[in-house]
Parts: sequence; C-alpha cells; structure tokens
Amino acid sequence: MKRLSLLILVAAAMLASWAAGTPRYTVVVSLDGFRWDYCEAFDTPFLNSMARRGVKAVMSPSFPSKTFPNHYTLATGLYPDHHGIVANSFLSPVTGRRYALTDSVERTNPRYYGGDPIWLTAKRQGLVTATVYWVGSDVAIKGEHATYWHDYMSKPLLTPAQRVDEVVRLLSLPAGERPRLVMCYFEEPDHSGHRYGPMSRPTRLAVQQLDTLLSRLWARIQASPCAGEVNLIVTGDHGMTWIDSDRLVPVKQHLKPAWVKAVEGDLPGFIYVNRPDYADSVLLALGHVDHIRAFKRSELPAYLHFGTNPAIGDVVVIPDVGWLYTDKHYPAHVQGGSHGYDNTASDMQVGFRAMGPDFKVGYTKPSRFPNVDVYPLLCRLLGITPSPNDGNLDDVADMLR
Repeated sequence: MKRLSLLILVAAAMLASWAAGTPRYTVVVSLDGFRWDYCEAFDTPFLNSMARRGVKAVMSPSFPSKTFPNHYTLATGLYPDHHGIVANSFLSPVTGRRYALTDSVERTNPRYYGGDPIWLTAKRQGLVTATVYWVGSDVAIKGEHATYWHDYMSKPLLTPAQRVDEVVRLLSLPAGERPRLVMCYFEEPDHSGHRYGPMSRPTRLAVQQLDTLLSRLWARIQASPCAGEVNLIVTGDHGMTWIDSDRLVPVKQHLKPAWVKAVEGDLPGFIYVNRPDYADSVLLALGHVDHIRAFKRSELPAYLHFGTNPAIGDVVVIPDVGWLYTDKHYPAHVQGGSHGYDNTASDMQVGFRAMGPDFKVGYTKPSRFPNVDVYPLLCRLLGITPSPNDGNLDDVADMLR
C-alpha cells in the first residue's frame, strides 16, 4: 500500500511538472449582440459542436445591457457602476465632459476606465497578451496596453476574415513572443440585429457566417504550434429584442426644460438635472407614464448593481422590453432590434460556448451566470492572480475539469 501511494505521488508530481512546462493559451471571441438562443434558432454547426465538445451556458450581461459597459465588464470583472463605463454615452463629473463611443478623443481618455483589464493583469504577471479591437484595449489604461493591440480608429478596420488571420498569426509566433491570451471582437451580429431585428434573415446569415469563420479559426489553431493547448471561449456582450414604432414612449413632453441639464441615451435613459430637487420633479412627472420605470440614481433596484457612480444620470429611465424611451424624433416606421434593457430580461441574455483542455466535455451549465465571472475564470485559465473584481470563480468552476 505504501509503495502504491508513493507511485501515485510520484506520478502526480510528474504530471504537475509536465503541466507547468506546457503553457496553455486562451482565446476569447466576442460576437456583439450574440443572443443566447441564436444557436437554437439558426444553423450553427461549429457552435453546436463546441457545446458537444465543451461547455454550453447562458450568461447574463451587466446593467445596462449595452456594448461598451459589458465588454469592459468582461475584461475587468467589475460591474459598470464600478469600472466607470456606465453607458455608451454619459456625462462625467470627473472630466466635466461627455463620453461617447463616437468621440475618439473622449473614448480613449484613460480617466474614464477604472479597474484592471485582464490583458494588463496578465501582462504585469509576465504573460504576453494580445487584443484585436476589444473595447478599452486601444486606451492606455494606467499608461499601458496589451503586448499586441489594434487601434479601433485606424481605418480601414480588419475584416472578419482578417481578424481570424491575425489571431492565427499571433498564436504562430515564436514561443517567447506568443500571447497566452488573445481577445478578439466582431461587430456582428449586432449590426444586423439592430437594422433588421433579432430573428431576421440578415441576422441569421450574419450568425451563420460567423459560425463558419469560427470553424476555420479552430481548424487553423489545430494546425498551429499550440495545437491541443488552446482554450476557446465564444460569447458576447448582450442580447437583442424586436422594436417598432408602435412602442415609442416620448418623455420630453412630460418634463419642464428648466429641470433638465442633459439627456443621454434611450436604453436606459439618463436624465441629468439642473438642481438636485428637480430629480423629484422629474420622477413625479414620469410616474404616470406607461411602459417605463424611473428611478433616482441612488434608488435603483439592488439587483442591477448600479447607482453609486456619479456619472450615472440623476434619474434613470428603464423602458419595458421592446419599448423605446425617447426625446428624439424617430422615423414613422421604426423596425429592427435594440438592447440596453433590464439585464435579467430573457432577450438580453448572451450565449456562451467554451472548449479546450481545461473545460469539461458535453457540459451544459444548469443556470445562468453573471458576466463579471468571466474575469476570474480567465485568471484561473491563465494561472494568474486576479485584481479586485466583482466576480466569483465558484459560480463558473463547474465548467472546468
């Protein structure tokens, strides 16, 4: 018995030694607007094969269910309330200016970006990292970028096929230069979902084209120097729901101009007031308006994990799913898709697929998990110590072998 125990210990030590000397790589792919049920609704053979060969799950976005807040949450493990990118556009009391994803100067100002994105967490612990258009990765956060990164403002952007080429190129670099972490972003199917709606033919085609690209990516990874040592994660930032012009809620007509300093966004809507007491006036005026919920910043429901950051509007307006809060002029026939709603809504949920040497095979996670858990999961895969974050590795440990 003692001899058997000794042999087991020696074998375990040899295995640990082998594993320590065999670096594994993690590739994270974000499909913007990748709604949780697209793989059930559309023909996606590769993503379906990922579920059979790895893990299938549904992931909840953080509130608000928008692109910039959630991509940066995936990178940092912090809720938007804590990392500072509280919407795609907002007014900042720190800079005194308006942050907007369309403003290249403000969008790349590192003062907006709190927390420690995974590409920096890993880089500071000695790992080579790479990003391809991930939100925040072209910003010099704390004076640093990933080892390899791409400027989203440098045109023309790489095409989807060229992004696959770039990921493969990075994973084919000499061992000392090869990134252990690669994060790659694709704009679709969000663009098609917005324009045509989530279950439209163009959205289906966009998802299927991405599925084909991902299949090619995986095949080329298997022919690369790190074949067999790559964990692949495919997920997104938010879902998508159908909208049309029959479900518009004009809000401006209920408000006195003297109350309002600025209005940002429509899903959710941020109303910044000229005086603190005007927030009560706005709430009273909107209290009888159907298909919206309005809250003071400090009184938002706790489950949203949102409401302490001063960049959030004094009043936050959350429409019912499928409705648009607006003070803008919309065309007579609005049709398509949108997001930004309550992050617990079914249509806002996100698909999640993962496979590789560290993931279970054929495992379907029985319950949703919050996207703040992706950061500690990545730290575990990379073997690094996480920075302070809002995630919980225990929520996702069941995915791992």
